[in-house]
Amino acid sequence: MPRWSGAGILAALALVVLLAVPGEADVRAPKGGTLTTGSAPSKALGEDIAFNLYLPYGYDTGHERHPVLYLLHGRGDTMQAWTRVKDTLDQMIRTRRIPPVIAVMPDAPWSERGSWYVDSQYTGSDLPGRPVETALARDLVAYVDATYRTAPIREARLVGGYSMGGAGALRLALAHQDVFGSAMVLSPAVYTPLPPSDSSARDYGAFGRGGEKFADEVYQGLNYPALLPKLDPDRPVRLFVAVGDDEYANPAAADAHHDLDFESAALYNAARRSPAVSAQLRVLDGGHDWTVWSPAFEQAMAELGPALSVTPPAGLPGPLLGTAAADWAGGVAAHADGTVTTGFAAGGPVAGQPYGGRLDAVITSTGARSWTRQLGTAADERLYGVAALPDGGVLAAGYTKGDLDGRHPGNAADDAFVARLGADGTVRWITQFGDPAVADRLYGLTAAPDGGAYVAGYTKGALDGPNSGDKDALLARLTADGRLSWVHQYGGAGEDKAYGVAADVSGVYVTGSTTAALPGTSALGGLDGWIAGYAPDGARRWATSAGGPGDDRLNAVAVTTAGLAVATGASGGDLVAIAYTGTGRQRWTAAVATPAADEGAAVAPLPGGEVEVVGHTRGRVGVMAGGADVLTVRLDGRGQRKAAAQFGTARDDAVDPFSEPNLYAAATPSGKVAVSGLTYGAPADGAAPGNGDVFVAVVEPSTGLPAS
Repeated sequence: MPRWSGAGILAALALVVLLAVPGEADVRAPKGGTLTTGSAPSKALGEDIAFNLYLPYGYDTGHERHPVLYLLHGRGDTMQAWTRVKDTLDQMIRTRRIPPVIAVMPDAPWSERGSWYVDSQYTGSDLPGRPVETALARDLVAYVDATYRTAPIREARLVGGYSMGGAGALRLALAHQDVFGSAMVLSPAVYTPLPPSDSSARDYGAFGRGGEKFADEVYQGLNYPALLPKLDPDRPVRLFVAVGDDEYANPAAADAHHDLDFESAALYNAARRSPAVSAQLRVLDGGHDWTVWSPAFEQAMAELGPALSVTPPAGLPGPLLGTAAADWAGGVAAHADGTVTTGFAAGGPVAGQPYGGRLDAVITSTGARSWTRQLGTAADERLYGVAALPDGGVLAAGYTKGDLDGRHPGNAADDAFVARLGADGTVRWITQFGDPAVADRLYGLTAAPDGGAYVAGYTKGALDGPNSGDKDALLARLTADGRLSWVHQYGGAGEDKAYGVAADVSGVYVTGSTTAALPGTSALGGLDGWIAGYAPDGARRWATSAGGPGDDRLNAVAVTTAGLAVATGASGGDLVAIAYTGTGRQRWTAAVATPAADEGAAVAPLPGGEVEVVGHTRGRVGVMAGGADVLTVRLDGRGQRKAAAQFGTARDDAVDPFSEPNLYAAATPSGKVAVSGLTYGAPADGAAPGNGDVFVAVVEPSTGLPAS
């Protein structure tokens, strides 16, 4: 043993002091949660349910509410089994990978620990059946909500388990959608259509009836194939399935499909086809033990944990616009008197208006003035923009495959059209134009200062000289009386489209996408976004590409009160907003990035140079509602985020079936933002016509959520 001199001791003490200096190194033990025990009375069982309880660090001194995990052990195990995940929870909470959660780990001694977490109908004296499912899903959950600082909503609850507990977690999540919003299913002991002959699922009476310990029809009635078709898509279940690659292999070849890796894959593939379930599957290295369940728990929490919320999601306001057929959003405009005009494409008659056939263009106003006008032919009409005019009227633009203006008999290709309606909905004029032999479509519209219009889209034809490639972007100017003043094509060797257009007295800005470099720009890789600046007479002043090596696009643009052109779209799967000066110099860029898809679809200018960027997300920015949610982001005049939120239904909102945005926004005179888009869900306070409908919401910029 070494001998220490006095100088050596002092040096060692000095080293300890240095190591303890804050900011240099911290040798203190990290702060963690606490484990304790408890019991909940159960009316269903007539006895208490014992459980271990994990409370996050700071629970005793805090006041906030917490999401809850319910963790079910396997057959023959006890409530002690799940206590091993404490360190994982501590670390994930400390590093903010998940919110601070409470974990409840109930003991399940019934049927001599083979209850499978169902309500057993077996009456044999050896293993009398007990209502375990009811006891846990109702009695235990009610007790926990009454005793601890939880939130009594399904979005705040996750049920998980391994082996028999995995089967139980799946059963509870699918049979009790009103209680649980997420499920973690690890190496689940689920078998379809029936367990193999040597499975212990047959031995404990869980799936029995009367004196029969196992009944085929009881098992099948409780299993997931019977539950999936009955699920409510408006109560989505987030499901995470994990299994080991070395799980027990059934020796009989006929039972190979009952190996748990086979069964887990079958479960995943069945669940992912349900409109009520979003499912993930992981296959890990290991067998039927904690070499799989420990890392699987961490992965499951990383996937499901961030979506746990003690606040319910913000829904869509009703009523929805549309018909029982397929409908599509087509624009929104806000007027000085508070009227909001919405455009959409309808698959049937609306408000008693004549129906042309297939899809018709519908423009409807609500508020100080209320009217509806339906424009259609026997072919398709789609709207892609509505713009307010100073006299209370509106412009609407899109494309038609018919003779919408009465001057194109026999038309069979897509033609661009622009319509002007008066403040009372009277049609003032319709202008239809395009190459008669090929497709021409408009995707962007803005009012010109003189009451005319600038429109943007694409043509496959030659409207302004020869076509440069597959499609050329186009920009056109119409006068206040509907005359086509000029059309300019802009294209390269690839497919070029314009999606957004904005204008002020000094110029016009157009955004879009290209598969190859446009003249005056550089190819960045994949699909590129682009923006170009034009003079009021249509002369192109500048153009630039936007994005990176992946697929990018700019969907919309607006001019702020400070004179910047702010464009939005997607870059590398993230929402992007970019501000340009009138000379094309990039002033700032902002992004919203989640692990899922995010994309900007519209920009609404706000006072002081701020903007509200509206798009969609499949990730978590605020409180997740369902599939794709409406995403709102408020940016100041320097591109700094001031607020962000998401809202929607349990199904897809703001996107079409191809996951492309179908969403519009316009600033109101009161400083709020009118938002309209496609939804496949239902509003919180009403029904949906079905097959895709159109919502209208007025958003508060301070919160990014619909005004109450």
